[in-house]
Amino acid sequence: MNAWLIRIEPDLRNRSASQDLRDIVAIHQRVMTLVPDGLGRDPRQRAGVLFRIDQEPTGPVVLVQTTLQPDPSRLPPRYGHVDTRDIGPLLKAIHPGMRVRYRLAANPSKRAITGPHAGKVVPLSGPDVEAWWIKRAETHGLALEQMHTHPQPSMIGKAKPIRHAVTRFDGTAVVRDVDLVRAAVLGGIGRGKSFGCGLLSLAAAR
Repeated sequence: MNAWLIRIEPDLRNRSASQDLRDIVAIHQRVMTLVPDGLGRDPRQRAGVLFRIDQEPTGPVVLVQTTLQPDPSRLPPRYGHVDTRDIGPLLKAIHPGMRVRYRLAANPSKRAITGPHAGKVVPLSGPDVEAWWIKRAETHGLALEQMHTHPQPSMIGKAKPIRHAVTRFDGTAVVRDVDLVRAAVLGGIGRGKSFGCGLLSLAAAR
């Protein structure tokens, strides 16, 4: 079970890094350079690439997860501080009844059936956002204990007309189905996986 987590603290003085952070399409293209070329159709899915931008007190942090071994040396010189961690042991250690802390930046949305947006994917709002995560967590093998929601800046693309509403979910949960939880970590949750949504991070709860 192979998976790696790359933590990138971009140096905002670096032109490439600062420009990337203004365009979610540019960030997607940048994180894809961490995995091998020539992966054929849907290289993101084949390499298991997911990413999330966390806003920390020291500045933005880009977390990238891959199922193919990444090569951080392919980032531009002085792009930022990079740490790479093998999370395979964490995935193997997941067991039924385990209490975990989780974080997920997701695009809670649905395809409208009626009304002016019928047939289009529309973002959820209000209580529907929490209901979306409660249902998805259960579907993916987690029983939620605590949940905190944090609306995030929309993911906006300049090179392409992309705009994803994003909510970050934090809290604790209990693992009910190990296989479903591992699949959720490796495959992501919800829409917008190419553009900063869907990465589920877990850690043992103390």
